[in-house]
Amino acid sequence: MSSDVPDDANAPAQRVKHVRIEDEMEQSYIDYAMSVIAGRALPDVRDGMKPVHRRILYAMHEMGVSAGSSHRKSSSIVGETMGDYHPHGDSAIYDTLVRMAQDFSMRYPLVDGQGNFGSMDGDPPAAMRYTEARMAPIAEELLEDIEKDTVDFQSNYDDRLQEPAVLPAKVPNLLLNGSSGIAVGMSTNIPPHNLGELVDATVHLIDNPEATVEDLMEHVSGPDFPTGGNIVGRDAIYSAYATGRGRLRVRAEYEVDRENGRIVISELPYQENKARIVERIADDVNEGKIEGIADLRDESDRNGVRIVVELKRGANVDVVENRLLDHHLESTFGVINLALVDGQPQVLSLKESLEHYVEHRREVVRRRSEHDLAEAQDRAHILEGRLKALQNVDDVVELIRNSEDRDAARAGLHEEFDFSEDQAAHIVRMQLGSLTSMEAAEIEEEYEDVQETIEYLQAVLDSQAKLDGVIKDELHEVKAEYDDERRTSIIEDEGQVTHEDLIPEQDCVVVITEDDYIKRMPVENFDPQNRGGKGIIGADPKEGDRVSKVFRANSHDYLLCFTNQGQVYRLKTYEIPEMSRTARGKSAVNIINLDDGEEITAVVSTDDFEAEECLTMVTRNGYVKRTCAADFENILSTGIRAAKLEAGDELVDVEVTDGTKDLVIASEGGMTIRFDENEVSEMGRSARGVNGIKLDEGDSVAAMVATDDDDDRALLTVTEHGFGKRTKLTEYRAQSRYGKGLVDIKTGERNGRVRTAKAVTDDDHLVIMSEQGQIMRIRAADISQVGRNTKGVTIMELEDGDGVASVTVVPTLTDE
Repeated sequence: MSSDVPDDANAPAQRVKHVRIEDEMEQSYIDYAMSVIAGRALPDVRDGMKPVHRRILYAMHEMGVSAGSSHRKSSSIVGETMGDYHPHGDSAIYDTLVRMAQDFSMRYPLVDGQGNFGSMDGDPPAAMRYTEARMAPIAEELLEDIEKDTVDFQSNYDDRLQEPAVLPAKVPNLLLNGSSGIAVGMSTNIPPHNLGELVDATVHLIDNPEATVEDLMEHVSGPDFPTGGNIVGRDAIYSAYATGRGRLRVRAEYEVDRENGRIVISELPYQENKARIVERIADDVNEGKIEGIADLRDESDRNGVRIVVELKRGANVDVVENRLLDHHLESTFGVINLALVDGQPQVLSLKESLEHYVEHRREVVRRRSEHDLAEAQDRAHILEGRLKALQNVDDVVELIRNSEDRDAARAGLHEEFDFSEDQAAHIVRMQLGSLTSMEAAEIEEEYEDVQETIEYLQAVLDSQAKLDGVIKDELHEVKAEYDDERRTSIIEDEGQVTHEDLIPEQDCVVVITEDDYIKRMPVENFDPQNRGGKGIIGADPKEGDRVSKVFRANSHDYLLCFTNQGQVYRLKTYEIPEMSRTARGKSAVNIINLDDGEEITAVVSTDDFEAEECLTMVTRNGYVKRTCAADFENILSTGIRAAKLEAGDELVDVEVTDGTKDLVIASEGGMTIRFDENEVSEMGRSARGVNGIKLDEGDSVAAMVATDDDDDRALLTVTEHGFGKRTKLTEYRAQSRYGKGLVDIKTGERNGRVRTAKAVTDDDHLVIMSEQGQIMRIRAADISQVGRNTKGVTIMELEDGDGVASVTVVPTLTDE
């Protein structure tokens, strides 16, 4: 049998490879999967585009269908794209073109469509032979400078043409318009964002490479959907930005008209079908799942969405509203920030996405600068030749006239005047009219301009800072051209779990210990006592623990809790567990995400200030800063930075000011200084601040009070050994910032160091708590009002080893 086998190596039997079918199926499937991942379903992190989007825009660019041209038939664009770059069928290309033109799908549409391109009701677009399209202006920003060797090109599917592997992308399109796609074994779902916010975040990252996701979220508050709506809760946004994955609750925008008994819906969650929502609501009404609806109308038009839900007379509006929210007006957007990085799929955080974009832009600007530099140097070389020819114009003209042909003239110029080949060729082609004196002046002027351009481009290439400056300038230009207001609002998750309406409003005393145990108690639990009393038990800290802070708040207040480490957290007072006087409290880590050694030093109610006012802060070492209250609107559950602190420094106190106040800073050594708050400029949250008081060695700041010339309150100073006094604030004369100040109270063995200082009226009550948990409530008027530089009187009788922990002011009460 072996003799029958042919010896020819090219025989079919010789070319058959024996493989295991499992191995062949595995390898073929992997090849297919990678083809889908890299070539179809996932966007590139650099320009945020899948191949089909990139090819459509490049085909339009090559066709000259720009924002300034007339519209072209969609079928023409689809045909060019399919024939030259994307051999995957016309329907897939047209569907992509349509989506890029829909203002309810794209936050910033890349295609300007003319005709029927579909609707929010799920209506299909007209056939491609009926619609027309051209590039939108912002799409040209993605393609700008593509002809300047800014990106790599690759062969198209039949090696006949070249297509870009990525676009220059002057805007961060991955996050700008988002993307969605299903690959093999993975999918991506990236929400769109606001252009202005992305530009600000990108510029911040360029200037601060070590910026965290929290820092970037000071600029990017969250996704910004083209259909508006509301994102419920900030923690899910932070999770999505920090990890690249998250689930956002998106709620419709609606108005409850109780007077006319109707609910009017004006914005829907992203990617929700309006007609289907109306249909589902109608079905639920007919099936009795939602009661109280008399009529349902879709009054939407080209000006926007308007769905009117008319209620029956006597219907409970709140019940109908909650039913609609539970089943129809809220959806979940699952964020999966998956994109191709160097051809490999990666899940990216907000910072990583912007970092890759910045690196891409650096490469684009570098390559563009190199291209422009080479062109400028070539032009300078030609101009140098022309200037040299003008200097020897008679000899050059005579040489050219006496030459037999152009080649001889070029050779003669090269040999006689040492012109390069390019210069000689250009001179031979020159017209006689270019030899005039006016032309010579223009050449010299152009030469100087070209030299300036060369110097500038060389400086950009030689300096990373200058290159980054170019990127930032271009981003600012794009922002100035295309920025608009946010469409999607971010709202708090209210009423879902806490049932705030069931919690009574009452004034509370909140107690915090050094070991971070926290609780609240109603103020009325503590009857007023006379000055000098011992008080009653207000907390029972465990052995070794001490009370560190006590403050007053309403149970429904939002509290900004500032910590000694310069962080600020936000919570509702009722989220703090209410406990008895003798209870230890609940660990604060279950309520606020405090780090080791971090403790709350100041609390401000958000009801106490407006967005245009300032939060003025003072640190242990005497630094003072003012920051606009609006900077504290978006606070994550993990907190945000309120102040930058030096090593060993701590945040001590916070006051609300409006630009008309004086600041009174009290030190533990008994000194005070008063100065105009405007001596401290407004600054950002990450700033350290300026010097407020000049402290003696070993002294530190105890408290701060805001006052003005018309303030008739007194400054209450309380020391650690339970002594204190009241002195009219008018007795503290204003000085310049960063002085030593005046003596306020005598400290020493009897009084101990100053524990706190508060501004009080005669009608105020004080709640004083000792380190061992004793608490008492007294009238401010019971404390003697004396001058500065006195010892004060006994306010609270303390046991040996005990000391005053904290004092809070309870304004005038009506329950007495």
